[in-house]
Amino acid sequence: MTFGQVLLVAVLVLPALGAVAVAATPRDRAARLVGTVAAALTLLAAVGLVFGRRDWLVWSGTEPAVFPWHHLDLRWVPGLELRFHLGVDGISWPLVVLTALLTLLCCAYTVWRVPDGGSGRTLVALLLVVEVGILGTFLALDLVLFFLFFEVVLLPMYAIIAGWGGADRRRAARKFALYTLFGSVLLLVGVYVVVAAAGTADLMALTGGAGLSRGTQLAAFTLLAVAFAVKSPLWPLHSWLPDAHTQAPTVGSVVLAGVLLKMGTYGLIRVAVGVAPEGARWAAPVLGVLAVAAILVGSLVCLAQADVKRLIAYSSVGHMGFVLLGVATLTATGIQAALIGNIAHGVITGLLFFLAGAVKDRTGTGSLAELSGLRETAPQLAGLLAFAAIASLGLPGLAGFWGEAFAVVAAVQVGGPLWTTLGVLAAVGGALTAAYFLRLLRQVTHQRPSPAVGPVAPGLAGAELTAWVPLVLLALAIGLAPTLVLGVAEAPVDALIGVVGR
Repeated sequence: MTFGQVLLVAVLVLPALGAVAVAATPRDRAARLVGTVAAALTLLAAVGLVFGRRDWLVWSGTEPAVFPWHHLDLRWVPGLELRFHLGVDGISWPLVVLTALLTLLCCAYTVWRVPDGGSGRTLVALLLVVEVGILGTFLALDLVLFFLFFEVVLLPMYAIIAGWGGADRRRAARKFALYTLFGSVLLLVGVYVVVAAAGTADLMALTGGAGLSRGTQLAAFTLLAVAFAVKSPLWPLHSWLPDAHTQAPTVGSVVLAGVLLKMGTYGLIRVAVGVAPEGARWAAPVLGVLAVAAILVGSLVCLAQADVKRLIAYSSVGHMGFVLLGVATLTATGIQAALIGNIAHGVITGLLFFLAGAVKDRTGTGSLAELSGLRETAPQLAGLLAFAAIASLGLPGLAGFWGEAFAVVAAVQVGGPLWTTLGVLAAVGGALTAAYFLRLLRQVTHQRPSPAVGPVAPGLAGAELTAWVPLVLLALAIGLAPTLVLGVAEAPVDALIGVVGR
């Protein structure tokens, strides 16, 4: 095996072995430390995937072909011609690193604070199992293997919400499970349609349509797009998200918003658009309209929210709308906007949920009506909250700017009355995003301290800074140097657009 293949296996094996080791360690705090070490080693392996041979693009005649940097292809179920096929390229690698980073930060956070509801050992083990499923989804190059990893996430995330969440956690967990199962059924049918028609589950061979008829591609894209829309979630299939975010523990919300939602948008780009390009071209106007509807509806609902976590949850609907708008344009600029928007949302929203959890832990409430004057009692926490909110509203120079700006530019570049109108409306949605985040800051950080905020101590714990500072630095780094994401993704995106545009 090459060095890259070893790292591919290590990225999946390390968190899996870590979960087993955590479950086998009798002392709770020691078990949480073991899980944190396993997550740290996983992050090192994930970062290492960028090194070594990287075959981004190979030209065969006049047709571009997509190849991964590293890939491992082993016989898995010979009777069904299924293979254990893993690979990584510039589209998936940033998401792999983001997943490993957020999981590490969440595991490290639990060493300091365990939410009420169960043992910290069990929570860390579940976080590592969720990590295996998410990483496997981003690395799988076999469609059946992709589906299996996609489904691994469901039960442990359900357990995290139901076991360590808020007062209404069980209803929120059931809603999450039912919506996800609905999407899973559609995904399974879509996978069957593709594999049965093409005779292969190899995503490398399927990219570009693999000779699938137009009717098959239209059916497959519809099934796959709706399935991924549930996971993202995209309007109008988003109603499970606010409840799940509001009731989940802090670390659950960070993983849920930071990387679990990205499974849907990644699947839309890699699988739905890549495997059924004719279906993507056919559905592009509908996707664009739904994307802008998500941006506007999410922003307007945020303006009426009275709970901090619920506001941040609904903001994800709008941000994912910008990602979908980029994908719907089927241009290199749009896909790049979707990719950097995914990463920026994971970094910034993960930080926002960490901070919202800190505010709720200190004050005992997440209600906006009961929060005011935080900058007077806890100026450091208020400053970090302001930074995260401003990054999320898309201030130039911070990570949230590039995805939203490029998505609007891509829509306008496509041209025509429909796409120009969609671009303008999306820009209006961006202005509404600024409005609801500024409203949040005015209510929480300004004015006189409320009774709930008055007793809050001014300092921050070392564990909190350990979890938050990497996300602050990443938001700055990606904002100032977007090539960290766009540079590695440029060639594979161009190749993907080459096969989609034929």
